[in-house]
Amino acid sequence: MSFLIRYIKARPWQFGVLFGVIVGGAACAVLVQYGMKMLVDAMASPDRATADVWTPLIFFLGLIAIENVLWRTGGWLGCRTIVSTGVDMRLDLFQHLTGHPMRYFSEHFAGALGGRITATANAAGMILRGLTWSIVPPSTEIIGAVIVLTTIDWRMGVALAFFVVIVAAAIILFGVRGKDVHHDFARQSSKAGGELVDVVSNVWTVKAFSARQRERDRLAGELGVEAASERRSWMYLEKARLLHDGCLWVMAGTMLVWAITLWRAGSITPGDVVIISALTFRILHGSRDLALALVSTSQYFGTIADSLAVIAQPHGIDDVGDSRPLEARGGGIVFDDVSFSYPDGRKVFDGFNLRIEPGQKVGLVGPSGSGKSTLIGLIQRLDDAQEGAILIDGQRVTEVGQDSLRSKIAVVPQEIALFHRTIMENIRYGKPDATDEEVIAAAKHAYCDDFIRELPEGYHTEVGERGIRLSGGQRQRLGIARAFLKDAPILILDEATSALDTQSEQEIQMALADLVKGRTVLAVAHRLSTISSFDRVVVLVDGRIVEDGAPTDLRRRGGIFDGMWRLQADSLVEAMRLEDAAD
Repeated sequence: MSFLIRYIKARPWQFGVLFGVIVGGAACAVLVQYGMKMLVDAMASPDRATADVWTPLIFFLGLIAIENVLWRTGGWLGCRTIVSTGVDMRLDLFQHLTGHPMRYFSEHFAGALGGRITATANAAGMILRGLTWSIVPPSTEIIGAVIVLTTIDWRMGVALAFFVVIVAAAIILFGVRGKDVHHDFARQSSKAGGELVDVVSNVWTVKAFSARQRERDRLAGELGVEAASERRSWMYLEKARLLHDGCLWVMAGTMLVWAITLWRAGSITPGDVVIISALTFRILHGSRDLALALVSTSQYFGTIADSLAVIAQPHGIDDVGDSRPLEARGGGIVFDDVSFSYPDGRKVFDGFNLRIEPGQKVGLVGPSGSGKSTLIGLIQRLDDAQEGAILIDGQRVTEVGQDSLRSKIAVVPQEIALFHRTIMENIRYGKPDATDEEVIAAAKHAYCDDFIRELPEGYHTEVGERGIRLSGGQRQRLGIARAFLKDAPILILDEATSALDTQSEQEIQMALADLVKGRTVLAVAHRLSTISSFDRVVVLVDGRIVEDGAPTDLRRRGGIFDGMWRLQADSLVEAMRLEDAAD
């Protein structure tokens, strides 16, 4: 409820006028029935020649015209206000979602998260629509009917008010008790949607392992669970309808029998009978809409509550209140007695210390799980260390704005993420205000200008979802071009040449020789040839530095790095021998 109220308060005048117009339209609908009573009473006059039927007729027709104008005005206001509110909700939820740490996204389906945002906005829109056209109008009409009936016979007004309160309380109580049923349906729906997106996004694997039928059967199980929960939610609504219809049948019958009895006794006029009948049936239909809207609203609240429970969690990493921008001068990086463990309790660093001088090129090597990726993640503040401090140019990364910090770091990850946009847009992502000439220059530095120009539309070619229309090496070079265009003082290469062939790797190394000048470079490398010209290599094992020095010095020592170097060299020689033998 507070989530919705926040957005209503953001547009107080629009929602205020909207509800005022809707209340006015509903009030006119009741007064139209009163106009009909006046007209019938006038026509029931024994002297037809002198009976004033024109005044109630003009009153009746005028109210119909005003009612129509108010309803159409309400529709126009609702269209602008409710749709705009839905846009604001999605933007705010997206903004909050992207503030979560990376481990959050590894724990949730990407498709399900996107679906939750859309489902929340849609559910909120349905609640606001229901409130505007299915809750406020019948509520207004019920109040108006009570007032009108009180003018005819105060006992009827009191009876109607009492009956409506009893029925509304029963329906609301019934709806609240079904909250868990609707919440379960929302959860199962989101889960099934996430499973479907997960399979579609991995369709190559499905085909490669002949798993179409297996995945269909698995998906059938998930959809079966969702269908069962949907049926429970649906049937709960049907039970509410049944309860409502029974109550209203009793109410309508009682009011009509009472009205006819009073008419036969001469206590009320034929017009009174007409208005009692009209208002009874209007309340009959209006309260049905009201009851269904109340029960449906509880279902929509279930959808919103389920989504907010996942998306609106507090951020694991937040900027402090007085976060200032990072003043990057040379790109020096210091790990000062840093300790870090993952939420599952797995410890990566314990009292870790490392100093990287400004402008230094440092390679990170070591076996899987040694802490290389965690180290570069902590520098970008994708996670926060539990103890110690990480400083860039003497400033703690936890005391500067996250966006400011990351704007000074260019990253080329192992798997390049490309948007379904043009090549020009994907490269320009590193520097949104870059000119076309700057984008092309970055592409040339990354040795991808030639293959781009060979594409049907050159730099304006769309790369497909996640860059699927390009090869792995092409995607990798576009990512490198994007990072080069960013021109940040710190450059992080996370297996940046892993998807490149030998010739392309040599081309990138030549480009790096110029582009890394005056910048701090930190590279996680599987191919040790990539870092052979670096100033320094740090070898990590189980979160500890076991070797640290220039590549040539480490090779002379005959330690871990030298062993890894020899192993790769032997593998290369064997691969070349096998290739020659095949020829």
